Amino acid sequence: MKKKIIRPTAAEDAAITKAAMADPDSIPFTDEEWEKARPTMVRGRGRPLGSGSKEQVTLRIDKDVLDFYKSKGEGWQTFINLVLGEIKKEAKSISAVEKKIIKGNLISNKLKIAA
Repeated sequence: MKKKIIRPTAAEDAAITKAAMADPDSIPFTDEEWEKARPTMVRGRGRPLGSGSKEQVTLRIDKDVLDFYKSKGEGWQTFINLVLGEIKKEAKSISAVEKKIIKGNLISNKLKIAA
């Protein structure tokens, strides 16, 4: 059975508003405050929008490597992004990263200390 919405009468609404205005902890918004707040409250269904600067990908990572990063707790995905970003900053090109991996010196001393 569908629930029916019962709207207050004009007199009931006025009494509710009067009581709310008398309570210093529960003052209703002014029209200006509603106009300012309304755009932040309207949102469609689904996950919140991202920042627009990141792209969602599917990536297969060895279990032990993933467990290592997940052991950091909350924010482990952001941390992986930061580590990859630092590697990108240090390298001039992707071939430079490949060469460092082959030589075994991908991470600089300053990153080794931070880890």
